[in-house]
Amino acid sequence: MTATTADAPPPELRLPKRRGVELVLLIGAVLISVYGYIDVGLAKNDAVPADTLKYGAGLGLLALLAHLAVRFRAPYADPLLLPIAVLLNGIGLVLIYRLDLETPGDTAAPAQLIWSTLAVALFICCVLFLRDHRILQQYTYLSVAAALVLMIIPIFFPAVNGAKIWIRVGGFSIQPGEFAKILLAVFFAAYLSANRNALSYTGRRIWRLQLPTMRVLAPVLAIWVISVGVLVLERDLGTSLLFFGLFVIMLYVATGRLSWIAIGMVMAAFGAFVVGSLEPHIRGRVEDWLHPFASIDAGQGANQLAQSLFSFAAGGILGAGLGLGHSILIGFAVKSDFILATAGEELGLAGLAVLFLLYALVVARGYRAGLALRDSFGRLLAIGLSSILAIQVFVIAGGVMGLIPLTGMAMPFLAQGGSSLVTNWVIVALLIRISDSARRPDPGLVETGIIAPIVEDES
Repeated sequence: MTATTADAPPPELRLPKRRGVELVLLIGAVLISVYGYIDVGLAKNDAVPADTLKYGAGLGLLALLAHLAVRFRAPYADPLLLPIAVLLNGIGLVLIYRLDLETPGDTAAPAQLIWSTLAVALFICCVLFLRDHRILQQYTYLSVAAALVLMIIPIFFPAVNGAKIWIRVGGFSIQPGEFAKILLAVFFAAYLSANRNALSYTGRRIWRLQLPTMRVLAPVLAIWVISVGVLVLERDLGTSLLFFGLFVIMLYVATGRLSWIAIGMVMAAFGAFVVGSLEPHIRGRVEDWLHPFASIDAGQGANQLAQSLFSFAAGGILGAGLGLGHSILIGFAVKSDFILATAGEELGLAGLAVLFLLYALVVARGYRAGLALRDSFGRLLAIGLSSILAIQVFVIAGGVMGLIPLTGMAMPFLAQGGSSLVTNWVIVALLIRISDSARRPDPGLVETGIIAPIVEDES
């Protein structure tokens, strides 16, 4: 007796893991970084740098170890996240090395490479030991308490370049606020996911606005006010904008109400006006933004913002070429706050477009992973972490291009700064863990045979 068509098992739908694609992209990312390193050496010294093989081997080893961790612990993770992080980190090392050649007495590339190693090590630890992102939901209030402590500590240390955001002990320095942003994202995601219905459908209606009860909104609003207040005391405008934007975006995503965007913009405008009027350090940055060439007219030479604008203008469409620009004239912050100006001058508008596209891909894939999840905590966490990167890129790029006042933040993966680099790698690790959960086959579908339990296609 033969089986009929109706008796045949349903066809298998095999979901590819895409780890082979990830490996190929990682090889390309490492090769592009090594090529940039060689190009800088040829442009500045007419010779290939003697340590090119060490640089390539070191970056390649870090990429391989990170890939192996993802392959064995997060096999269904998005294949683009890790290669883009490696490429941006590699380009950052190349740009810092190129600027080091102009300042032999102040080299930063070796320290940045050490921080890169530490960052990738933490990335691997997150991927290996955090088996499920939902575990973080258990530490809602512990995460916010730790975030507040990290933000308060720098108040008791001397200001650096007008802002109290650093802890310096001897020759070692760290910026605790960088780590606080991940902890606050965890808190916002956990609290808003647990109270999303109360935030959306309860409370008083004023005209077209449905306001939640203060009993529900008060805790998260208090944490936000304390966070921003502490940062204002530290004169850290950039992180204040970051936390405010993160709060508004996650509140909007949790409730689906556009009114929160409008309220957030009004609050942001009011806060910016008050702080800009009362705080001399921030008021000075606003004045520089409004009149970037005032120092030139006064006969004092170009300030940092003016030199940055000159660098972008000199880059044109295709750039002057790696190692052939003059962005070093920007001054002491050229390797940190203004490193994007070096990329703009030496890689041109085309190079900047590629960099922004890479950042946009990371953010888009993070949003995509979040939207594919069934649990609201993971969805909010993925969107919050991705928004952190998006807001950082906008705030920093807008500052050095004269779109908004300067904020003093570090461009993700590119700029000199160990705290920022470590934090961004941890964000990528969490997004990889979330994307693995989002793309992993549903056990119920595996049991019915619709999806094969073992995927043999590693590409």
